[in-house]
Parts: sequence; C-alpha cells; structure tokens
Amino acid sequence: MLVRPLALLCLAASLALAGCQPGESDRPDSARDFPKADRPVSDLGSNQFSTETARDNRGEAETVMDLAGIEPGMTVADIGAGEGYYTVRLAERVGAGGRVLAQDIDREVLDRLGNRVERERLDNVSIKLGEGDDPKLPADSFDRIFLVHMYHEVREPYAFLWRLWPALREGGQVSVVDVDRPTDQHGIAPLLLACEFKAAGFRLVAFRDAPELAGYYAQFEAAANRPEPGAIKPCRGIASSASNGRK
Repeated sequence: MLVRPLALLCLAASLALAGCQPGESDRPDSARDFPKADRPVSDLGSNQFSTETARDNRGEAETVMDLAGIEPGMTVADIGAGEGYYTVRLAERVGAGGRVLAQDIDREVLDRLGNRVERERLDNVSIKLGEGDDPKLPADSFDRIFLVHMYHEVREPYAFLWRLWPALREGGQVSVVDVDRPTDQHGIAPLLLACEFKAAGFRLVAFRDAPELAGYYAQFEAAANRPEPGAIKPCRGIASSASNGRK
C-alpha cells in the first residue's frame, strides 16, 4: 500500500533544493564540478547484508524484482553487487535472452563474484569495476538499474546519479531499496532520496513502505533533461522519520 503520496515526496524534494556547500579538500577531482552532499555518509557495510537463505525466506529478491517489473530479455545493472545475491537471481529472471551487469567498487569482492558466476555458469552476467562517484555504465543500455541497500554509502550522490542518468534506455528505471534512518546509520530518508534524485535529473514514479524488504522501495525514471553539473543544487535539512521520533 502506498503510504506517502508521490506528490508530497516530489513537492518536498523541490522545496529542499538549496545552494552549494564548501569543503572541497576531501573530494576526488572527478567530483569537483558537482555540489557537495549536505549529509553524512555511512561507512561501507558488509557485503553479506544477511544470509541468502534468510533473504529468500522472506521473499526479498522476488518482491523487488516483481515491483521493478523484471521480465525475460531485459538488461539490468546491479550496482553494489557485493557477493551477488541479486545478480544471480536477476540472471535467472531475465533468462538467456537478457543480460545482467554486476558492478561494485571493491575489486576483491568482484573477484569472488566472478568465481561464483563461473561456478554457477551464469553466461548472461558480466562484471565491472566502478568508482565511488561514477558507476561506469555504458550509455543507453539498461532497462532497470538496481541500488539495493547501498545508496546511503555513496559519498558523491550528485556526480554518481548524473553519470548514471545516460545509462538508462528509453523507458528505463532505477529501483532503490533502503531504510528510513539517518545516512550515517545505513539508511536515507525517503524525502532526501527523492530530493537528490530530482536534483540530478530524475523523476520519482513509485514509492512504498516495504517491511518485507526491511525498509522501503522507490522507483525513478530519467526526466526529460539532465541539468548541467554547475546547475545542480544540493538538498539540505531533510531528516529521516526515525530521527524525528517516528516509531
């Protein structure tokens, strides 16, 4: 059941756009053309969010793939793929006629995932090393892009999302699963998520609280135009419901 009207999320995202922040010394050169995010960032979490059996028992991957409308023949990117929980299940869902690109910024994790892909003979999966501010995705290539329990770890969200925008095919969408809590506690407020995506040229098209996913599900599509990096205004002053005392 939809518990927050999309219009409210979009309005709040619009109102929260503000001016740039100082403090450039700790940023990569590749992100300097973009505003600095006005929020803390979680440390990189464990690549094993939970046991795969436990996640399957609550139907996590099936639920997310159903919400995202994953069908045979689609091309999907799994960003922050980790040990490959979603990668292997997406590979099965899209079938031999589809493709899955598993991306992560941790080379050792990708090496282990590569071994798993070979062991399970997933011929429709390829693997790519990304960067913290650039997912390194080929343009006009994906029907769906998955960001599952990882977006709160992105230190340069505006650069990251701006560079992700061209990777979507016409009608393509980005699926996000996260938790409504402060960004330094491995979550992100839905209003802040919507604001950051809007600032980088995306439009929110679906949202719902999803206890079975230990959080919420949000879906975005590319807006008609992507802003120039210097025109992006960062989002400020948006707290999670948890930090506002919601139980």
